[in-house]
Amino acid sequence: MKTTKTLLRGGCVVTMDEQGHVFKCADVLITGEKITAIQPDIDADDCVVLDASHQIVMPGFIDTHRHVWESVIRGTAGNYSLMEYLQHILGPLAASFRPQDVYTANLLGALEALDAGITTLFDWSHIMNSPDHADCAIAGLKESGIRAVFGYGTPGTSVWEWFYESKLTHPTDIERLCQQHFNSSDQLVTPAMAIRGPEYSEFAVAVKDITMARRLNLPISMHAGCGTFAGKYQAVQQLATAGLLGPDLNIAHGNYLTIEDFTRLADNGCSVSITPEVEMQMGLGFPATGRAMAGGIAPSLGVDVVSGVSGDLFTQMRIALQTERALANDGLLRVGEMPQHISLTMADALTWATVNGAKALNLDRKTGSLTPGKQADLIMLNTTKMNLSPMADPIAAIVSQANAGNVDSVFVAGKAVKRNGQLLHPQLDSIRQQAYKTAGYLVEKALMTSMAQV
Repeated sequence: MKTTKTLLRGGCVVTMDEQGHVFKCADVLITGEKITAIQPDIDADDCVVLDASHQIVMPGFIDTHRHVWESVIRGTAGNYSLMEYLQHILGPLAASFRPQDVYTANLLGALEALDAGITTLFDWSHIMNSPDHADCAIAGLKESGIRAVFGYGTPGTSVWEWFYESKLTHPTDIERLCQQHFNSSDQLVTPAMAIRGPEYSEFAVAVKDITMARRLNLPISMHAGCGTFAGKYQAVQQLATAGLLGPDLNIAHGNYLTIEDFTRLADNGCSVSITPEVEMQMGLGFPATGRAMAGGIAPSLGVDVVSGVSGDLFTQMRIALQTERALANDGLLRVGEMPQHISLTMADALTWATVNGAKALNLDRKTGSLTPGKQADLIMLNTTKMNLSPMADPIAAIVSQANAGNVDSVFVAGKAVKRNGQLLHPQLDSIRQQAYKTAGYLVEKALMTSMAQV
């Protein structure tokens, strides 16, 4: 069968490659799943030509920490602290999810991410109430067309049993899952283990969970450094002392980790996911972006939960960047000095949302930049919209001005999943309708459960 060639003609190309190439006007050639050339005036023979003039062509965003199943309970946690989130979302709501609800939620949540230009995400799925729930979560991701690392977590059946110094080890159904669903590293959806770690389970349990993940050769992600839990449980120090840190380990949040903690993580090749909006809302602390970098970490970004916050990485880039700038400026102002320059740049923020995200998920050989030979995971931003007209600096435009409404086209592994501002999935209306039904059922079921417990 003949390989399809697609030529994106005449775009402003922000590559995010190692040389930082930005082309004011260039073409991008996609051959099959891969980028094969980036330069002006590529020969268009045998190509499907798409006009990219008045578009920024850039790598797709990479969200390294997202609980995708919460798409159908959007906005329910908008006024919650972390403790209220644990009590209400991981309480009656999570326990009310049926397998078909998880399928709908993951399909909707992944499509939402694609619509906002996110081509890769880590799905930290702590809704594994049964094997059927897990199967449906994976099916929803696969149906969407997104690239995803599926982090198999714990059940949402009892927050008290699974998330408060839990004595329960990770469900062993992950072994079946790996054999049944993940037989190739070339799949768009690949497996990982989303464990609770020392802040949410006993340390002995965390050790057993990590041991199981490494026996299965799976990447590991855990929450750590969350508010007062950081000082109470000393997760990074405990893991370091036990010799359990390693390049397969991703830490989400890290708000109250010290520079020394981040240095330990960096020295052992660990990655860190910052989710700035939800961290500041729920009482985890200020985003640790600056301390992470000071400790040698290349931070990545995530949305975390659309039950509480926005679902795009434009927002997360801006919040992370401007918060860290404000903290640095405040340090000078407090000693009577007026800040003379800004150290963190727009390019830094874009790196967090693309290149660093790929590195955090060990996908940097495949995605994260527009580089010939890598997978064609890319997006196009419409610069004719009023918020991007005129455009002096494309990177500044992406980080400080653009929003999800500018995402005109999205490609994952060379396949268009959004064109001309519209997702291409053929059943969008029915998915929306089912999501409304699912949300109504869950709220009613959770309410009945809460009333029965009074």
